[in-house]
Amino acid sequence: MADSIDVRNPRTGKVDYWIEPLTPDQLAEHCDRARAAQADWQAGGLERRIGVLQQWNQSLLDHKEDLVQALTVDTGRRTESVLELDSMVSSLDRWCRIAPDLLAEPAPKTTAMPFVQLQQQSVPYGLVGVISPWNFPLLLSLIDTIPALLAGCAVVVKPSEIAPRFIKPLSASIAAVPSLRHVFSYIEGAGDTGAALIDCVDLVCFTGSVATGRKVAEAAAKRFIPAFLELGGKDPAIVLASAHIDLATSAILWGSVVNTGQSCLSLERIYVAEEIFEAFVASLAQKAKRLQLAYPSVESGEMAPIIAEKQAAIIAAHLEDALAKGAAAQCGGAIEELGGGLWCRPTVLTQVNHTMRVMTEETFGPIMPVMPFSTVEEGVALANDTCFGLSAAVFAGSTAEALDVARRIEAGGVSINDAALTSLIYEGEKNAFKCSGLGGSRMGAASLKRFMRKQAFLIKTESIPDPWWFKSK
Repeated sequence: MADSIDVRNPRTGKVDYWIEPLTPDQLAEHCDRARAAQADWQAGGLERRIGVLQQWNQSLLDHKEDLVQALTVDTGRRTESVLELDSMVSSLDRWCRIAPDLLAEPAPKTTAMPFVQLQQQSVPYGLVGVISPWNFPLLLSLIDTIPALLAGCAVVVKPSEIAPRFIKPLSASIAAVPSLRHVFSYIEGAGDTGAALIDCVDLVCFTGSVATGRKVAEAAAKRFIPAFLELGGKDPAIVLASAHIDLATSAILWGSVVNTGQSCLSLERIYVAEEIFEAFVASLAQKAKRLQLAYPSVESGEMAPIIAEKQAAIIAAHLEDALAKGAAAQCGGAIEELGGGLWCRPTVLTQVNHTMRVMTEETFGPIMPVMPFSTVEEGVALANDTCFGLSAAVFAGSTAEALDVARRIEAGGVSINDAALTSLIYEGEKNAFKCSGLGGSRMGAASLKRFMRKQAFLIKTESIPDPWWFKSK
């Protein structure tokens, strides 16, 4: 084994857990075994895979309390941990239900040449590597894994070393299903283990920062393997003058501070028509002040600690920069240390502009900078003034008015009169724009089909003595 890695508890700030990464040779052997087992997993057919995954779904429920407890310690929050597990159980059911239709092969057909028939099949990649982040440790380690397994791939997952406690109970749930454990596994480790994993797999899925995503893409390109990247965001919300202020502020507050803002789909920039700006800010700040820290216990309030110590430093730097450049905090505005953990109350900032880091860089915290606009064109331009393009939200008095604006926003998914709906609704295919990602949609039918290569069989159906291009003399 390589040297053990210390793991910090986000509620206490103390190191109370350790993980043991595999050496590169051990990792290579682990991946070779998974790839060898994949042939039987594929050959067994889709219905068998569905049956095995449904057995695992029951095993997840059998291990629910251990999983929730581990996730709670990993992240410092419980309500979201329960929802995280419940949503994945539901998602697994859904994928198993719709996979047969999505993976059905097309019927043979005649081509442009009547004596040539076309048949097609989809061939799964042998071994998929998934590298997942710390903010939703379970959900984001499985969002690509489940469709890959259904497609017939073997999968090795390397979660973040910041929140790895859930790996043990989850691995126990997998081990309880003999037909699954040889093609699906979790490994512990940090960035070097993730880099080594890329060298062992046939396709890689990565969720994380743009900086690390670039490294993953470069490493995959050197090996000539596909890389599907879901990267950072700086999601905007546009609130038009016709919007219902009470509904908009409630939705935007939820979309900005759920999971303490630790989500790539969090709203991090809010642009409001100047006619309703003051009323909007007053309503948003009033609601934000009601939310309490989940301290001293997880039941004490809604706002959990900042999970990653390094992220707390980024949030503090963004706040310091904004306040130094003239921003005003209507509530919150600082990182607090309580019981050794690092906390941030919901923060509403006004008098902000695009010279501030809080308006241009991913903050990943419960920070809501609000900026007025005078025309719709200005609001759209501000929303698009970013290197990110993950998702967005638009609020207006009518769906038609909101859609007219949404169609001009450079982002993969836009919630209309609500916030962060792409975190809840998986049917719609979407691609990340700009630096927020690369590769096919992880939502909708495309999520399954990413893990399969198309193979075409061109079958000559008639006996033709001479080649069709040959002219006899």
